[in-house]
Amino acid sequence: MIQCGFSYPRCKWILPLMLLCALAFDITALLCNGWVETESNREYASLWKKCTNFQDSWTCQSIWDLAWGKATAALLIIGFIILIICFLISFVGLCVPNIGLLRVIGGLLFLAVILQVIALIIYPVRFTEELATSADKYMYSWTYGFGWGSTIVMFGCAIFFCCLPRYEDELLGNVKTKYFYTSG
Repeated sequence: MIQCGFSYPRCKWILPLMLLCALAFDITALLCNGWVETESNREYASLWKKCTNFQDSWTCQSIWDLAWGKATAALLIIGFIILIICFLISFVGLCVPNIGLLRVIGGLLFLAVILQVIALIIYPVRFTEELATSADKYMYSWTYGFGWGSTIVMFGCAIFFCCLPRYEDELLGNVKTKYFYTSG
């Protein structure tokens, strides 16, 4: 595959493992609180709700009541479902020598990346316009970062899945082994 010695049979399980990492990052981003926090820790928000501490009493409001909140959650969930499908199909595409399936996985991953990038841009823009009430500084936290991390890993995997069919002969074992040392 690459002249310096990456052998496809040895490395073919790296891509499904990377997709598994993207799944873990996406699950963390979808389920955990703390997408946004204030410096004084009096407010925090997740993908699903925004909570405010007023005199040691937490009150929460649903972000699902807002149209952009539903759109953001829907885009992230659709991207997550596409990621699950790609993860499952990647086993079939890498176990069975079906080169066409690899480009399908890459295309689906690009679609999931587009959906998640849109969602991860809509959320902070709309949140600061509509829900930012405190004079405190709002900080986007580690959970929001996991959403971006998942998106970046998916983008990298999509590139690799789209590039693998270029090496079809190497993948199928139809190429004679090249040695760096020749006697003569």
